[in-house]
This record gives sequence, C-alpha cells and structure tokens, in this order.
Amino acid sequence: MKFKKVLGILLTTTILVGGLYGCGKKSSESKGELNVFNWTEYLPQSVIDKFQEEYGIKVNYSNYSSNEELLAKVQTANEGTYDIVVPSDYMVDIMINKGLLEKIDTDKITNFKNLDEAYLNQYFDKGNEYSVPYLAGAAVIAVNKDKVKDNITSFKDLLNSKYKDSIVALDDQRALIGIALRALGYSMNEVDDKKLQEAKEYLTKLKPNIRSFDSDSPKTSMISGETSIGFMWNAEAALAYQENENIQPVFPEEGTYLFLDNMAIPKGAKNKEAAEKFIDFILRPEITEMIAEEYPYKIVNKAAYDLLPDEYKNNKASNLPTEVFTKGEYVKDVGEATSKFDDLWNSFKQ
Repeated sequence: MKFKKVLGILLTTTILVGGLYGCGKKSSESKGELNVFNWTEYLPQSVIDKFQEEYGIKVNYSNYSSNEELLAKVQTANEGTYDIVVPSDYMVDIMINKGLLEKIDTDKITNFKNLDEAYLNQYFDKGNEYSVPYLAGAAVIAVNKDKVKDNITSFKDLLNSKYKDSIVALDDQRALIGIALRALGYSMNEVDDKKLQEAKEYLTKLKPNIRSFDSDSPKTSMISGETSIGFMWNAEAALAYQENENIQPVFPEEGTYLFLDNMAIPKGAKNKEAAEKFIDFILRPEITEMIAEEYPYKIVNKAAYDLLPDEYKNNKASNLPTEVFTKGEYVKDVGEATSKFDDLWNSFKQ
C-alpha cells in the first residue's frame, strides 16, 4: 500500500445495512459491530455487504491514505475505536513495539492455512502473533506509451526536464524518499546524513516534473490524460492498463519499494471476536478473489490463485514478475532517524 508525515484526507464511510442476514436467515437484530480502518481503494463494498449478510455484524468502515496517518489516528483515538487495521510491514513492527496491537489467536482463523508461506514469519512479526497477511505489492512507474516515446527504465529517467508537470506521484514519505535513495544506489533504509542529503537533491530535481501527489487514485489523472507518467501502487497501474492499454507498467532497474499489508487488531478492540471472524472471512479463497478482481494487488492467498481470471494473471502490473521481488526492497522502521525522514519530506513538500 502500500505508504507521509503530511496526512492524507480521511475519508470516512459508515455502512448501515437494514435487514441483515445471519447463517442464511433473516435477522431483525444486529449481532454486533465491527470497526474497520483500512486503506482507500482496498476493500470492495461487495465484500463488506457479504460479511454483514452472513454474520449479521454491522461494519463501520473508514479509510486512511498512509501508514503514518494510521499510526497517528490509532495513537490519538480512544482505545477501542478500531477493531481491524491494515498496517504495512514496517508499521506492524512499529505498532508492536509501541504496544498498539492485540495478539491474534490463529487457531480461530481456520483459513490461515490458505496463506502462502512465503509471506509468513516476516521480520516484523515472527510467528504472526500480531498480524495476518492481506495483500502484497510494489510501487511501479506507469508510462503512457502514446504520449511518452522515450524508453523509461530507471528512476533517474524521471528527472528529464521534458517531463515537467507531467508526473503523478504517491503522496508517500517512505516511498518517495525510498526511490530517491535507490536511484542513487543506496538502500531505502539508509540513514546516513550525507546520503539523505543526496536524496533530497534528487527530489528537488524531480519536483518540477510532479504535477500532483495522489496515493488514493493516481490512475485517475493518467486515464484522463492529465498526466503521462505515474509513480503508483501496482494495482493502480493494472487498473489504468485495463482502461487504456497504452499505459504500461515499468519495473525500475534499480529495484523498487515493496510492501506487505497485514490485518491486525488494535489494543483494546471492543469487538475482537468479530474481528477474528472478519479475518477468517477475508482469507476464504472466493473472498480474496473478489478483492483481487476489484483491486488487483499481488495476492498472498495461494488457495485463491486458480480462481483468478486470465485478465489478472496476464497483467504484469497485478501479477507482478518474480524479478520485482528479488530486486526490490521493503522499508523498515528507522527508529530515531525517522525525524530525518520527516524533516526531508516536509522540506520537499513545502
């Protein structure tokens, strides 16, 4: 989701459903509530409706645009405000260390067995005590080949002055600073002052080429023709391609920003039992397939792969090539150096 200090606009949608169904029968009474806090453009309404119909549990659904926004909201909200959150890899690490997450009883998650082992037992949560994988992906470059005739292969190519005011970029601190560091041959988790200064200089050169920042729906400006190049999450590039086959994904030769988003239960959640039912529900193969068809990120549910349509499997932006993961990098919590990233980002966005 892949990922900042400058908070995105919080979009809040409360889903109220009358005549809920539970266990296949009509229910005139609610069987509880579930407060889900998730990324924008990440969970289809049809999935929410199906869960509510089956369990009779009312879902109150709200959105955030970055991991930093998620963290800020969880830290400032009253305990029990949220029952499900979906932090990325490094943010799971941060939230565990801050004591913000409940342990999850995976014995109650019968569909946990459907998960691809490649996404389990990651550095940020060995044993998956606090998190369950949801979707994975990468930040990619999308290029409208009808408008851009040059062969873009690298983050360095985005600095070309001919692309002035033509790029839509993620409004994401770690992703943007990360690509600057990778363009310079450094790790996305580099904290050396001199190297971060070089990254700042790269971003300063890039800024005139950026027409807009958009983490929620960057595909929109490319489909409309407002921009011709995008730095966006892979599913956004996949959806843009579905609308216009001239919009092609590019996987930067330096390697790119990878993410693994995870379902987690905040400390003090009031509806933990309902949260565990929801996690188990999401891990059903047919539910993962519904999610991936609407938001075509890399699925982590091996049992769902055969259900996916050829449109998903044949789209490189959704079914990411192995090389994207072998060359890419996950960002990590940089501890006290976070303030350096904050300062760099705030200076860049001014």
